[in-house]
Amino acid sequence: MKLLENKTALITGASRGIGKAIAQVFAENGCNVAFTFHSSAEKAKALESELSELGVKVKSYQSDASSYLAAQDLCEAVKTDFGGIDILVNNAGITRDNLLLRLTEEDWDKVMDNNLKSIFNLTKPVSYVMLKQRKGSIINLTSIVGMKGQGGQSNYAASKAGIIGFTKSLADELGSRDIRSNAIAPGFIETDMTDELPEEVKKNYLTGIPQKRLGRPEEVAKAALFLASDLASYVNGQVISVCGGLNR
Repeated sequence: MKLLENKTALITGASRGIGKAIAQVFAENGCNVAFTFHSSAEKAKALESELSELGVKVKSYQSDASSYLAAQDLCEAVKTDFGGIDILVNNAGITRDNLLLRLTEEDWDKVMDNNLKSIFNLTKPVSYVMLKQRKGSIINLTSIVGMKGQGGQSNYAASKAGIIGFTKSLADELGSRDIRSNAIAPGFIETDMTDELPEEVKKNYLTGIPQKRLGRPEEVAKAALFLASDLASYVNGQVISVCGGLNR
């Protein structure tokens, strides 16, 4: 059984990492996929071709998640191309790590614009589409760092904590229209972001993870599949941690 047969998902930042894994799992489950990329045009086209072979409609869009106007244009384009939007996955995000005393205003603003403001930018126009449909699933990618904090990541932690508050508020606002809003809080996942960490830092993280390994993008994607599907029809306003037990 394909859990997302004939549904359409819009996924931001899906040319690599967790976003790519979500796009793949959704397509495998019969979902039409619209996804965004910022600069990785070659990777986006390759993914578009790969997913199309699964027999679903797929299209990539170059878009700046931090731009309110770009988000509105994106929503209109996807609605025109696909006829509607059943699932929104706000995944795009960046890091600009540093200790607070060394953190610049630019580093703070860039993380807030790309991680938190971006979710407002796109969720607002997409919610209008879902309200007309009287159904939808919104999935926001936060982080355990937004729940626990992390030295050297005050900007990132603040942006991800904000996502949790936004998600819960949205669940309260839209739930009566059968529009669910949930968040996924990945732990340390094998992505380009974690690849950049020094080996000593990775070892320190592993000591706190009961499963003693980093997670895989597809493990986060399976949580997204559950939340997007009717299996989670009564799951709303929740934060699911996918972290190997780190957040316990």
